[in-house]
Amino acid sequence: MTAYAALLRGIMPSNPNMSNAKLRAVFESLGFEGVGSVLTSGNIVFRSAETDVPALEERIQQALVQELGIGGGTIIRSHDELRALLDTDPFHGLTHGRGTYLIATFLKDTAEPPATLPERPDPLTRVVGYDEAARAFLAVIDNSQPGKTPDFMAWLEKTYGKDITTRTWLTIERVVKKLAA
Repeated sequence: MTAYAALLRGIMPSNPNMSNAKLRAVFESLGFEGVGSVLTSGNIVFRSAETDVPALEERIQQALVQELGIGGGTIIRSHDELRALLDTDPFHGLTHGRGTYLIATFLKDTAEPPATLPERPDPLTRVVGYDEAARAFLAVIDNSQPGKTPDFMAWLEKTYGKDITTRTWLTIERVVKKLAA
């Protein structure tokens, strides 16, 4: 059995159909084991003997649409992939906070990796790197100025489409901890 995290896009905890209980129920109905949730923003952990990640993503997404009307998108990473990403320590010496908001944006397995990294896609964002194994952009965002929103997410969507999802570094740490339990 492989431990996986499903990173669901577009989950709004205020929507009754997007509650952790309902999300977990969909995964359990698909026969997955060890189903759990992390926070309330669409992070579901589970175990499965299946190893075809694109097929898993498609099956889960279809079930989310059919059972709950959720069409945001599903990206799956294994515990090993996320653990290895954490072990690279790309934000060495930085602490997650308003001026240093540490994020990872995950691309679908089928997305083409970037040929080069953007130097400054936006003045409030510093791209730290791209982790090829985890298929994730790593960036530091300065959101310390009220009313100033970085355009980095818009750049990512324009470049890679909507088959992406972003998590804070703290969330990734929590997901990995839950997967290891």
